[in-house]
Order: sequence, then structure tokens, then C-alpha cells
Amino acid sequence: MRIGIDYTAAARQRAGIGRYTRELVGALLALVGQDGILPHQYIIFAATGGLSIENWRLEIGRDHAQFRTLPISDEWLARLWHRARLPIPVEAITGPLDVFYSPDFVLPPTRRTTRTLLTVHDLSFLRYPEAFVPKLRRYLMRVVPRSVARANLVLADSAHTRSDIVSLLGVPPDKVQVLYSGVHPRFRPQPEPGEAERIRARYGLDERPYVLSVGTVQPRKNYVRLIRAFARLEPNAQLVIAGGQGWLYEDIFAEAEKHGNCVRVLGFVGEADLPALYRNAALFAFPSLYEGFGLPVLEAMACGVPVVCSHTSSLPEVAGDAALLVDPLDTDGLAKAMARVLEDAELRREMIARGLEQAARFTWERAARQLLGTFEVIRNA
Repeated sequence: MRIGIDYTAAARQRAGIGRYTRELVGALLALVGQDGILPHQYIIFAATGGLSIENWRLEIGRDHAQFRTLPISDEWLARLWHRARLPIPVEAITGPLDVFYSPDFVLPPTRRTTRTLLTVHDLSFLRYPEAFVPKLRRYLMRVVPRSVARANLVLADSAHTRSDIVSLLGVPPDKVQVLYSGVHPRFRPQPEPGEAERIRARYGLDERPYVLSVGTVQPRKNYVRLIRAFARLEPNAQLVIAGGQGWLYEDIFAEAEKHGNCVRVLGFVGEADLPALYRNAALFAFPSLYEGFGLPVLEAMACGVPVVCSHTSSLPEVAGDAALLVDPLDTDGLAKAMARVLEDAELRREMIARGLEQAARFTWERAARQLLGTFEVIRNA
């Protein structure tokens, strides 16, 4: 079977869907050669205008895939395919395909004989439109429903996201399957020698214990309420927010500046440093208003850190009984939950043990095996 995969997000984005795509495709190609795995041809496609492709060729392996690129940016490709709607099929770049998979919300034009698979990570642009730049929301409103309607099968990051796709987009339930993300083995509780000192020096953190939150700096992550809740705690700790600058972030930075003695916004933290940043945190707080999955919750648990997170959207599904769940709109309740975990040593031990068990249930190999099986199902449907 010839399987095309859109790798553009992985080639161009360091976090979020880019990291999801790198982890999933890497795990998929790692299955090649294992017993019982049928041999397939993988054609990895990306819009790479302005980028060197050598790094991502190395990260996914030269031996198991062919590479096809377009020397234009992903923005220009979106303009051509989804705004101007030029009917140039992706097979003009990849060659003939049996299946094409897009892990990033939208499908390119494809030939009628090609079966298509699409991942929709969340419908936050419908649930929380005020958290989006209007131009981006209008674009998603046009292209995502159109791509979902065209796809032969849709993958959702969680049962909650699957329910949203069915109810908000009117998709038949049997057309949407759940494919959970995984936790990479580098997220583990065992520290590396000297990592605490290295991380604190690199990011300018003092010796006080810190509460960590990870995610793009944008309204849906609920950072303003998190900062206000943290400010109610005793001043012998600091709040550390790690995430690239997103959109509509002015209120977040303004609130952080009010509490500059105890709140640090680090910006994007690379994958090499992220596990150590988790491991050395006293607590992980994730009061997001809406998540399609919430991978940072599991990564923190896998690193042996207790978690306080929202009781909304997919987060109870992902966190199970291992986290302390709170109403993300209740600033006082969030502050009390963080204080409780920081002060109760026995509760912390219980949460850490449960968190390690919960995180172990989610692996990229399991996700890749399910994805491979899905390719085979839709090819023969």
C-alpha cells in the first residue's frame, strides 16, 4: 500500500500539532520491519519553503520513507488549496496513493481513487470563538467542516472531541474514531545528573520551588486566572509558564507583569529541556478552558509531578483519577487546590503514584499500531 502523510506541521511547528505529528509518524515508521507488520510505502509530503529538509529527513529515518516537498510555505499552500481552491491533487507531488493522511485538520485535493484519513484535534474555534483571532477562526470555519465531509474517516484525539465532531459538525458517529496520543519515553521520573542546576541557570529560575504550566500563550489556556490564583498563595514559590507566544496574549503578559517577583513566562522551551523542567516542578497546573487531549497533563505525570487541571472537555478523560480536578473559572478554587497539593505530602505521594500509572497507559507505539490498522481498514472499505 502507498500511504501519503502530510508532514508539513512537523517540519514547520516546534510544538503542538508539529510535535504530535513528529511523535506519531516516528512511531509509525519504527514499526517497519517488526514481526507481523505488513510492508508499506510511505511518502512523506511537506511544504518546506524557506526550510532545510535535512533535519526532518534524519528525524524520521531515510530508510523507511520517500520524501516529496513543495518549495513554498504552508501559508501559500493553504491559499492555493483552501482559499483559491485550485484543484491540483496532492498526488501530483507524491505520485499515486492508496491512502492519504492529514494529521492537521484539513485535507488537500486528492484523486477520487485515494482514500483519505484526517485528524481533528479539537473544535475550540467553535466552542471558544472569542479565544481566536477572527481571521483564523473564519478560515477554520470554512475549511475544517469541508475537509471532515470529504474524509473517508476522521480521527479524534479523545472521546470528548469525537462527541464534539459528531454534535457540532453533524458527522455520523461511525465515521469518527478516537486515537489517543502517547507519552514519549524521555518523559520519565528519573532525573539526569545536574539537571536541576542546569535548568534553573538556563531559564533564570531561583531556588524557590515552582509551579509549572505548559502551553502556547493564548486565551484558551486560562493563564490570567492561573496567575491570579497563584498570587493568592504564600510567596515562597514561583509560577513558571512555558510556551511560545500565540495570539491575543496582551492581557496574559500584563497580568504576569503585575506579579513579576513570582511569575516567569519563559517562552518556548525546546523538547530537550522540557522533561527536566517538568521533573523539577513541585506541581503542574493546567486550568485550560478547553482541550482536545491535553498531552502536557500526561507528560507531567510521567515525570512524577502531581497535577491540578480543569474538570472540563477531555481533561477528566485523560487525567483519570490521578489529578485534582477544578473548575477553571473558579480562581479561588484553583488557588485552594494548588495550596492543598503543595502542602499535603501524603496527597502528593498518592497523586504521583497514580499519575505514573495513568501516563503509562498512553504510548506512541500503541497509537501508531492503531493508525496502521486504520490505514488498512479504510483502504479495503
